[in-house]
Formats: sequence, C-alpha cells, structure tokens
Amino acid sequence: MSQHVFKRAGFLAATVGVAGLIGAGIASAHVTANVYGSQPTKGGYAAIVFRVPSEEKDPITTTKVAVDFKADYGIGSVRTKPVPGWTAQVTKSKLPAPITKDNGTQITEAVTSVTWTAQPGSELKATDYQEFSVSFGPLPTNVDQVEFPAHQTYSDGKVVDWNQPTPANGEEPEHPTPAVKLAAKSEGDEHGMAANTASTTGEHTEAAASASDNTARWLGGAGLLVGAIGLGVGAGATIRARKATAKPGGNS
Repeated sequence: MSQHVFKRAGFLAATVGVAGLIGAGIASAHVTANVYGSQPTKGGYAAIVFRVPSEEKDPITTTKVAVDFKADYGIGSVRTKPVPGWTAQVTKSKLPAPITKDNGTQITEAVTSVTWTAQPGSELKATDYQEFSVSFGPLPTNVDQVEFPAHQTYSDGKVVDWNQPTPANGEEPEHPTPAVKLAAKSEGDEHGMAANTASTTGEHTEAAASASDNTARWLGGAGLLVGAIGLGVGAGATIRARKATAKPGGNS
C-alpha cells in the first residue's frame, strides 16, 4: 500500500512540475498586454507593456510590431518608452464624429496605432523577446476591457496577426488579442489620474518599465523553480518507494 501511495505521489508531483514548465513556455509564446502595478480604471490613464516573443526558427527574425488602438476608444494621447535599436511611430486619425469624454473634453482625432520598427542588427531572434512600454489615455468608460490587435512582421515577409477574440467559453484561441481589463471608476480618479499623467516624465516612465522588467523576470524564475521542485519531489518519492520495497518484510 505504501509503495502505491509513494508512486502516486511521485507521479502527481512530477506531472505538476512538468506542466508548470510547459505552461510557462506556452504562455510566453503569445504577444500580450501586461499591467505592472495598479489596474487602469475606466476614464483614467494606463501604463502597459506589450511583450513580444519571436517565434520563427533561425535565421528568421522579428523586424516590426504594430499595435492597433480602436478609434472608438477615443485615446487622445500616447507616450512610448524608448527601446534601444527600435524606432516608435504613433499614428493619429481624424474621427468621423467627435467623442465627448466625461469631463466634457471633445476628442476629434484619436490614436489608432503604434508601430515599432527594428534598426539593422536589433531584430528579435528566435530565442528573443522584447517589451514595448506605453502610457496613454483617457480610457473609455463604456467598456470593461480594452483590446489591442497586434501585427508581428518577420524578416521573410510573414505577418502574424494577434487579433482573435476569446470566445464565451474562455478557451484561448491560437492568436489571442492582447487585452487589459479596466477597474471600475471611483470618485477622484479622473482628476488624480489626469494630474499624474500631466506630470509624467521620461524618468518616471523608465522607472515603471524597469520595475515591470524585474517583476516579469521574478515571475518567470518563480515558475521555473516551482516546476523544478515538482520534479524533485516526484523523483524523491519514487526513490523512497523503491527503498521501502527492498527492505525485508516491506509492504507490497
């Protein structure tokens, strides 16, 4: 009986460990929109990081990343954090009709895309990923999340569109749209967030991006550690079971 229990425990632990390692790899293969810090609120301003892994095999590299901002969000301002070896271009478009924000401000043109292009020698190789930080607003108040369809261009001309919505059953599509959920607006959000955004400097943006990078590295390391522990526990349980079987009079 004890041998059976040990074997079962070892199998479960090893399975959890391997699943953790595999899951971490699968999750990192998507273009994602991440929030490091407070969740953005409806009507406020947001600072998010688009994480882009390069998925094609060597020698094919990622040369350009474009992220769409839906015009009906009425995003009037976007700031990008400089990325060494990459240039950023913010595109604004005239709206067919003005959008009136909660504070009465009318938006007649809105940000519709941000495109990052690699300079020669800075393209993303198959084992690379890059994070592109942006701050923007004001956010819409009539949606629970904002979505950012992304388009990843490779050196061979291939373009991968990350623009598939997640269905109602929650099953993730092959190329999901990067999205960020919005928290409910509370009293004082609008003025506080507007003031914070007005005083945002390059130094503040750089600090936020640095914190995001450290957080991402810590989470990745933690995932690998959990997987390794799971594998170790499984191996230990199996060894103990074999020793118990080898002893005279051991349970079978």
